[in-house]
Amino acid sequence: MTCFQAISFTARETATLVDRREELPLAADQVEGVTRFTLVSPGTELAGAYLGERFPAFPGYAAVFQVEAVGAEVEHVRPGDLLFCMGNHQGRQRVRAVDTVPVPVGLAAEHAPFCRLMSVTMSTLQTTLARPPATVLVTGLGPVGHLAAQLFGAYGFDVIAVDPLEARRQWATRGGIARVFPSVPVDDPAVTRKVALHLECSGHEQAALDGCRVVMKKGEVALVGAPWSQRVDIQAHEFLREIFFNYIVLRSGWEWELPHHTTDFRRGSIFGNFAEALRLLSTGRIALDGRYEVLAPADCQSVFQDLMHRRASTLFQVFDWSA
Repeated sequence: MTCFQAISFTARETATLVDRREELPLAADQVEGVTRFTLVSPGTELAGAYLGERFPAFPGYAAVFQVEAVGAEVEHVRPGDLLFCMGNHQGRQRVRAVDTVPVPVGLAAEHAPFCRLMSVTMSTLQTTLARPPATVLVTGLGPVGHLAAQLFGAYGFDVIAVDPLEARRQWATRGGIARVFPSVPVDDPAVTRKVALHLECSGHEQAALDGCRVVMKKGEVALVGAPWSQRVDIQAHEFLREIFFNYIVLRSGWEWELPHHTTDFRRGSIFGNFAEALRLLSTGRIALDGRYEVLAPADCQSVFQDLMHRRASTLFQVFDWSA
């Protein structure tokens, strides 16, 4: 029996550190080890669990752990290896070996979980018809959108980034994005009908409609941000007019369009994207310094409260499980 601590949402808006135990033996295809760092996904964890209705819940999104035990059928993984997985906020991880990705040598362990957020828009990157140096518009520079802007820029796209919050715009500028605006410049002739792909990462209806107003004919608008709630009162006809007369491809930016693992006759995979994102992080092409805060799991309630009330001072929150 293995005992460890985990973050649990025990009631609505209540996060606490609890004791858990694993009593089942390690399966032949699994690996297990001690967690080093986990990364918070505010949208998924707040709307999907912290403000949910089913408790207790055990949230999590991305984890890096050091292997201690390996199943009898597992090859190419050894005790001491540092692996990424889609793990919970807890002191130990146990997953199938196939559902892990090795962390590149030299990459800081606390940076590795960011590959999970990067992979969200990497699915759109693999399915879009747009190719560099086409112009890409990113609206909503929260965790997913900020990394998307840097990611598409790293691959040679001309990126335009939009967010109403000045701090987020400054982070994007420091990340190398040259054109950053507080709102979509729908009347700017340098932008209107020049955008090949719009990554809508805010979940805001107005941003989606504005994107339809600036993408080129047969351009794409990918709805990446989850529309958790209605923000404005927009008539469907406004969307239909833009879509019909400009031949716009409006589609979901749902990352799970891709299979978890590579299959025949399918392009790309979720875990392939994790590996590529880790490679980009290891080369230093994605800037993270000053954008995240390393926090203690025992402070989970204040962390999620700050996120819910938009008091967080950084874009990203990382839990350090070393203690």
